[in-house]
Amino acid sequence: MYIQRELKKIFHFCRDQFAAVLITGPRQSGKSTFLKHEMKNVPYITFDDPLNRDFALSDPNGFLDQFKGKPVILDEIQYIPEILQYIKIRIDRRKQPGIWIMTGSQQFHLMGNINETLAGRIAVIELCPFNFNEADVHKKQIADIAWTGFYPEPVCYPQKRDMWIKSYLQTYLERDVRQIGSIRDIRSFEMFINLCAAFHSQEFHPADLARDCGVSQPTIKSWTKLLEASYLSILLPPFFKNYGKRVIKTPKFYFSDPSFVCYITRQPSAEAAIKGNMGGALFEGLIISEVWKTFYNAGKRPAAYFWRSRGGLEVDLILSANGKLWPVEIKLTSTPSRGHVESLDRFKKLAGSDVSDTGVLVCRTQRKIQLPGNNIAIPWYDFPEWLKGRGEELGSNLD
Repeated sequence: MYIQRELKKIFHFCRDQFAAVLITGPRQSGKSTFLKHEMKNVPYITFDDPLNRDFALSDPNGFLDQFKGKPVILDEIQYIPEILQYIKIRIDRRKQPGIWIMTGSQQFHLMGNINETLAGRIAVIELCPFNFNEADVHKKQIADIAWTGFYPEPVCYPQKRDMWIKSYLQTYLERDVRQIGSIRDIRSFEMFINLCAAFHSQEFHPADLARDCGVSQPTIKSWTKLLEASYLSILLPPFFKNYGKRVIKTPKFYFSDPSFVCYITRQPSAEAAIKGNMGGALFEGLIISEVWKTFYNAGKRPAAYFWRSRGGLEVDLILSANGKLWPVEIKLTSTPSRGHVESLDRFKKLAGSDVSDTGVLVCRTQRKIQLPGNNIAIPWYDFPEWLKGRGEELGSNLD
């Protein structure tokens, strides 16, 4: 059974506007399945196949001529960036939209080649793993969601969860890390990943990680960029407005999928993970990841931050656009109270009511609740719809 993806709307919009469309995103997020479903009866060529790679490299014009100017799907384009310059010539020769549809998972080198060769001719959009709606989280417990994650394979076949994650991470280390980052010390990189999982949803301090891994800070920073380029992590930047004194200026680190955190930190079960010390961190990361997916599915980049003063005042998420700020607290509680929104009130007071007037508490409440100080509590599974409903204020057309 195919699950409809919310990227569909922006994908077909881009097809109508650009000669080439690139869908990137993490491995096994469903890019190939998505395109095969949305573009039925269109030739599908994968460069995972060495025969296709050899043909395209040895005779690029002959390879492209076989499609006779009709739409084609070129999967895993990062394996043969040399073909891009020949596609560029054909686009400039015949400006017809929706012909060259490509996918790629390795963002580092891929995006460099795309920007150099097809700038202005191609639309780039990201297909993430399932979001809340696609994974149908309304029918599931939060513990099971954090345990299974959002990648299509374990969502559809939960019994595969352990072996799938093990294979995914092993393939990532043995294939992607060596190819993208040219990392030779895989053992130290594995230690780095383990430490990152332990610090999930905390401030990111390269000096501490460098000391523990026995490598330099520049190495830690390059490895972090590699995790981001592979869509395995999210770095939530700090909000820099001078609200309060000496605000924290280091980003917060999140794995993009909670199942990786559960697996790497060796959580014994779904219930133990959500009820244990990492429960709040897993829940916070799950919501932050959903924000990224909501923006990406609309073809937008997230305008999202966190804020913390050195005095300990913190707001988990700040959404910013059009001169307005929406502070959001993320708490695992099922019983929202005045104490949960104190940081929202303090932030709004510092920012001023003309800049920030409504605070949001995302938690496990079963219904929307109006809280004192013009704050609202929202069920966690309804937060994406609330975010889409703020599309006009956020200037993002999230619907």
